[in-house]
Amino acid sequence: MSLKQISSFAAGQWVAPGAGARTIASAITGEPFATAGNDALDVQAMLAHARDVGGPALRRLTFHERAKMLKALAQALSERKQALYDLSFETGATQKDHLIDIDGGIGTMFVFASKGRREMPDGHVYLDGDVEQLSRNGTFLGQHVCTPLQGVAVHINAFNFPVWGMLEKLAPTLLAGVPAIVKPATNSCYVTELAVRIMLDSGILPDGALQLVSGGLGDMLDHLTCQDVVSFTGSADTAMKLRQNPVIVTNSVRFVAEQDSLNASILGPDAAPGTPEFDLFVKEVVREMTTKAGQKCTAIRRIIAPEAQVEALIAAISAKLAQTTIGDPRLDGTRMGALVSNGQKADVLAKASLIGQEAERVFGDPDAFEVIGADAEKGAFVPPMLFHCADPDAARHVHDTEAFGPVSTIMGYRDLDHAIALANRGQGSLVTSLITHDPEVARQVVMGAAAFNGRIYINDRDSMQESTGHGSPLPHMVHGGPGRAGGGEEMGGVRGVKHYMQRTALQGSPRMLATIGRKWIPGAPEIQGPAHPFTRKFGELQIGETLHTAPRTITLDDIEHFAHFTGDTFYAHMNEDAAARNPFFPGRVAHGYLLLSFAAGLFVEPNEGPVLANTGLDGLRFMKPVVAGDSIKVRLSVKQKTRRTDDYGEVRWHVTLTNQDDEKVAEYELLTMNAY
Repeated sequence: MSLKQISSFAAGQWVAPGAGARTIASAITGEPFATAGNDALDVQAMLAHARDVGGPALRRLTFHERAKMLKALAQALSERKQALYDLSFETGATQKDHLIDIDGGIGTMFVFASKGRREMPDGHVYLDGDVEQLSRNGTFLGQHVCTPLQGVAVHINAFNFPVWGMLEKLAPTLLAGVPAIVKPATNSCYVTELAVRIMLDSGILPDGALQLVSGGLGDMLDHLTCQDVVSFTGSADTAMKLRQNPVIVTNSVRFVAEQDSLNASILGPDAAPGTPEFDLFVKEVVREMTTKAGQKCTAIRRIIAPEAQVEALIAAISAKLAQTTIGDPRLDGTRMGALVSNGQKADVLAKASLIGQEAERVFGDPDAFEVIGADAEKGAFVPPMLFHCADPDAARHVHDTEAFGPVSTIMGYRDLDHAIALANRGQGSLVTSLITHDPEVARQVVMGAAAFNGRIYINDRDSMQESTGHGSPLPHMVHGGPGRAGGGEEMGGVRGVKHYMQRTALQGSPRMLATIGRKWIPGAPEIQGPAHPFTRKFGELQIGETLHTAPRTITLDDIEHFAHFTGDTFYAHMNEDAAARNPFFPGRVAHGYLLLSFAAGLFVEPNEGPVLANTGLDGLRFMKPVVAGDSIKVRLSVKQKTRRTDDYGEVRWHVTLTNQDDEKVAEYELLTMNAY
């Protein structure tokens, strides 16, 4: 039987395995089935191709165009999911595991595509935060902006998630406008290679935006600059070696690491047997031990429970683990497949033996377990193993040794402070979960343990039906952790995109900043349009196009009619003496919402036109009270435009209300949808 040839994609060409290639064995049979790697890859040509071809092509696109590109890539992968499933079985993963890796990765790409359209501008510069007024009269301002790095992102991924591990890094990278060179772990690189082929064959990506190294990187890291990023997932030992590369240190190359993590799950003191929380805790532990055969960076390694509940937990967890069928992942009856390789099997057994020096194995015998549809000796199969550590305070290995497989250790705590101290012994985790129905318990754990965790997952009977699980990083939320977990961050919505951009502090006049950011700022030039702005289509409106209205006088009858009509008879509007005693008002004042209503009456064009809908307002502030006899007028300016579909776009209007003395009385941003 000939071996599958797993190629690299370098500088626009597919390169077959060559000198230095490694043989990859099936996790199920232990038999060789593929080969990957080529020591002759021209890594400098790959870097140049990314920087000189891929980078400029991506930066020419707006954030929205890149977001559309991500959506199209996700759709292309969705159409070929079955091929990815079929190949991924060789990694030892079951069909349920595929849903986490393949469907989860595609879903992550869809989320970033959506966030790119909804939360980022249809432009090339991302405005980070509000404008800062740096001078008395507002002629000198500050604004933080983010622009794409002009280098390449080198993604070094782990073996356990060959699709999700790539896409969760790739989506924010491409959305930022930075090309990527993806280097998957060799043991499962054949699945990544197929996913890359699907994306490249789709014709969606510009040349140079994505390259693939199946095998070793060679000396690629020796040629990086301050414009490049290395994003690594794997062991702490490997991360340490890469961090210490002299070029990475000298050139201050951004280095993001997600590495070893002794994640914990805490059972709250209120979650006794018979409660929904106790049953939920058992379910979460068993799922995290057996999903992907425990080969998850977020899996539960330490089970922390009240001392009084340890015995009951061991019994309940063991009973559920006993129902776990182990075997060929392609079989419908298999609930847990194999580890990725026999080398990984040897490593897990060695680490479990180390943990066994401090804890008693109470479930799972690696020398006596049943495997269905496969040979336990030839394949990389191990049973789930549960240990009990009777003295977690004296233990060391259970808090610093990660057996990257279906291995977990239960330990008892005396009180909640003790539970927090035990969780923090991990010295930095990706996630700690807490199962409790007591919000005060949750608050205490967060206050005590959040500093040691990238994520804290809290679940109970109220959220259990919709919760995503202890071990599920979500693209909306930060994934990473301090200390032992690597100190890096991934995903987190737009936060993840900014990891591949440079934040720069701009200083200048309103005109300068408005032109750079494509967003009008008070003090920037106003444009007089040829007609009322509400009569002009989305594509016709210009940033800074402004309407100044005639004034309207506010009368006491207006205030009283509005109060009785709406039912808002708050004393500040209706009682002169009471209003005068209020330190904020000189006497009876107009309702703020009356002012907004009158403002709309001043600037709205009533006839049918391109304005399709008012979708809300942001940042409303009332600056100065308006009393009967005052007048108000409005300045309405086109602040920002965001195209949503081919038929319409969102217009953000800056609205300022001033009184007869030109003093601001209110300010807000109005959102409308306008026909294109």
